[in-house]
Amino acid sequence: MRRLFLANLLMLLRNRQALFWTLFFPLMFMLIFGLFFGREIASVGTMAVIKQSDTALATSFTDTLSKVESVKTTTEYSTIDAAKEAMRQNEVLAVVVIPAGFGDVTQPNAPTTVTLITDPGNAASNAIFVSIVNSILTQFNYQTTHTQPIFTIDAQSATTHTVTYFDFVMVGILGMAMMNSSIMGLAVAMTTYREDQILKRMTTTPVPSWKFIVAEVLSRLILNFVQISIILAIGIWVFHGHIYGSIWILYIIALLGAIMFQLIGFLIAGLCNTTRAAEGMAQAIAIPMMFLGGVFFPTDSLPKWIAGIVHFLPLEPLLRTLRQVGIDGLSPFTQPQNLAIIGGWIVILLIISSRTFKLHEG
Repeated sequence: MRRLFLANLLMLLRNRQALFWTLFFPLMFMLIFGLFFGREIASVGTMAVIKQSDTALATSFTDTLSKVESVKTTTEYSTIDAAKEAMRQNEVLAVVVIPAGFGDVTQPNAPTTVTLITDPGNAASNAIFVSIVNSILTQFNYQTTHTQPIFTIDAQSATTHTVTYFDFVMVGILGMAMMNSSIMGLAVAMTTYREDQILKRMTTTPVPSWKFIVAEVLSRLILNFVQISIILAIGIWVFHGHIYGSIWILYIIALLGAIMFQLIGFLIAGLCNTTRAAEGMAQAIAIPMMFLGGVFFPTDSLPKWIAGIVHFLPLEPLLRTLRQVGIDGLSPFTQPQNLAIIGGWIVILLIISSRTFKLHEG
């Protein structure tokens, strides 16, 4: 069995496609999201500022706006037309115009309105731009009229931890990596073995079938362990992600998820006779779960009937448990129903895949 394990591990290392799905594919997502949301950078875009007034209030407005961390400002455009052209070229996402005479207290009819020009194609960013400009003007109104707001908000977080969107995505990519490498990698590998008559030749040897399967699973878990380590290392050390729970419990839960997805891979290999068919079925299973299972966005935003279905799919309870441990710093048994769903899938898939996947087929 030890020789089988080492042989399978060497075959995995020589298989470029397997290495791509196991190591490099999830790293592409890490780099993309890390560049946008890592290092605690949360800029929603660049706003062009056209300052046509030299009053103290206009200067204070531009200074305050430039200190807002979530927005980058630029004053390189001198006219509205030039700024609009930059917006069409996607160089800026919004333009704020401070009209001449704005804030001039010596003129009774001095303009009191700044103009914010936004792109209708960036609705999410536009709402943030409007909120920022409005909050600055509201602050100036209080200072000018010498009044204090009656009703205020005390925004509090449910946790004392610093949690960013990148932290959410980093754990999501961890679960996605376990899913893609296990389902795609194992399903394709087993069907390739069948096409090459390797599985059939295994039945002529004195090695029991279960030893071959266990050696295959263990060799892939080694790669999964390396995969987890690389994702967490890049996420934490390069892009300043946060993990607050036990790192070893996180490893255990992730590897448990890898075993669950490997069973799906065996199931696909048992149902498909060709590599192309296995690739198609693996993608048909993995891709919907990747986008609906909460890898990049919370499943709460889904319609209730879809969320109710996704809640019981393999990936979503795994991600909930990983985030519960990694981000919230809680025990995986805090919400035992998630582990129950994962355990239920493992039992069901083990029963079905053991009946569909046979070494002597082919």
